[in-house]
Amino acid sequence: MKSLGYHLILELEGCPETILNDREAIGKVMVDSVNRSGATMIRSFFHKFAPQGVSGVVIISESHFSIHTWPEYGYAAVDIFTCGDQIDMDVAVEVIRAGLKADGMQKMLLSRGMLDLPDEMIRHKPEPCLRLVPET
Repeated sequence: MKSLGYHLILELEGCPETILNDREAIGKVMVDSVNRSGATMIRSFFHKFAPQGVSGVVIISESHFSIHTWPEYGYAAVDIFTCGDQIDMDVAVEVIRAGLKADGMQKMLLSRGMLDLPDEMIRHKPEPCLRLVPET
């Protein structure tokens, strides 16, 4: 069965509180990751919570990149959802990890849109996958 896209989930730990609580810094990291990955940015929005934390999303032609931070725990949750296989996920991940100065990271990659359709009816055809890859 073919899928319509990928959903990459990142669990980033050991990030400095000052970065995770900075709306502008988070926005820059996420937009940079979109641009460097080859995705096509449509619009971004980031919100700073009181007393702490940032959530945001970058809408891309291929779907979206999103983030939510917990500065008090040094933790950030990132989702990258793309249709097709044109985006360089490895580049996106490295830009995010470096920008957030994460000490540790786990990645989970899921296939989305596992439709039981004939191949000729599915335009985007990445290979099915489900991976959990712990990184330190």
